[in-house]
Amino acid sequence: MTLMNGAVAKLSAYNRDAVLSASPVRLLTMLYDRLVLDLSRAETGLSEQDWAVAAENLRHADRIVDELSSSLRLDAWDGADGLLQLYIYVSGLIVTGNIDRDVDKVREARILIEPLCETWHEAAALLPAAGSRGAYAMSGSPSGEARDLGIA
Repeated sequence: MTLMNGAVAKLSAYNRDAVLSASPVRLLTMLYDRLVLDLSRAETGLSEQDWAVAAENLRHADRIVDELSSSLRLDAWDGADGLLQLYIYVSGLIVTGNIDRDVDKVREARILIEPLCETWHEAAALLPAAGSRGAYAMSGSPSGEARDLGIA
């Protein structure tokens, strides 16, 4: 094993451990961060006509959107259906952008996702560091009860 392969293997193991040990809230923000990164990389790939890079990042972005969609609990809050519809729309932009090599569709997807990414980071920052109830529970209600953010 070369020095470079060893470093790559260690980085891969570190990233895997970070994901496996992350809280559900942290996993959500990590998914959004990676989604924005994938869309940005795909946008650059399409602009530079690097089709392989664009396609790889768009496929990964679509898998992330699929994961976000499938983990959304529609019965948990009133805005969940709207968020699901946005995920469906963004997925369509990603697929069409990939098929048609359309940088504008990928840019639109990124522009729609970036504010959500920021908002989830802000919501995560409001959560107590430890001791919250379950996945995506959020304390701070007047009664001290936890509130569910609607992500399974």
